[in-house]
Amino acid sequence: MVYITLFVVSFLAATLLPLGSEALLIYNISQGYSLLLLWSFATVGNTLGSVLNYWLGLKGEAYLERKGHLSVQKMEKARRFFSKYGGWTLLLSWAPVIGDPLTFVAGVLRYNFKWFALIVFVAKGLRYAVIIFLASSLSV
Repeated sequence: MVYITLFVVSFLAATLLPLGSEALLIYNISQGYSLLLLWSFATVGNTLGSVLNYWLGLKGEAYLERKGHLSVQKMEKARRFFSKYGGWTLLLSWAPVIGDPLTFVAGVLRYNFKWFALIVFVAKGLRYAVIIFLASSLSV
């Protein structure tokens, strides 16, 4: 159940919802759960949450702007950033505040999905690997 909960929290944290999964991950590390399984469930959940953002970008930009969930100004800023630096900006998909909108913009701009999934998986996986390394090193 611990791994499923981490998966769900990591998934939701990658959407446009204001959640974080790091505290739960660190807590689970402190409880002695498998580091590989924690990394796997967190990474896959977080990546799939970003895939949802991508899909929302493909299908729902105008609707979300109309309903006031997105501002036109923030979307334009994210578009300019993405256009300037290309798909490599998705390496920042792990970052608070800017990561989730970048994955959304990738969908809006119809960025190649295979590259999207690969880059986001690597970024999310590396972020969780660093957190796991630091948390398990500091708790010894």
